[in-house]
Amino acid sequence: MAKSGETADWQSAVLAQYATGDALGVINRSLYTDHLNGVVSKGAPTNNPQVSGVEPAANPTTVMISDCSDSSNWLKYKDGQLLDDTPGGRRSITAEVKKQQDGTWRVTRFAVEGVGSC
Repeated sequence: MAKSGETADWQSAVLAQYATGDALGVINRSLYTDHLNGVVSKGAPTNNPQVSGVEPAANPTTVMISDCSDSSNWLKYKDGQLLDDTPGGRRSITAEVKKQQDGTWRVTRFAVEGVGSC
């Protein structure tokens, strides 16, 4: 999403390589909104994802991921100017990643909490 956000490319085929279902829909709508408003993202978040659960334990098909991402250097711009003066920061992210029928793993759902949530 960070890479596609550089141009607000809500139609990027790369997004579907990493997300599907509800997660892909949320990402596409967010990028489409930025596209309509002439907004792009610059920089990138800092992530340190950790596995927080697997199901079933013996042969997982679902993995839960937790992260405390830092968006301080991933901000939105319009017409080359910082969109607002609200700084990014550390925020809790949880994601559900499921094994697909073709054997690949994709994010199916995720939640991003507000700045200061971790």
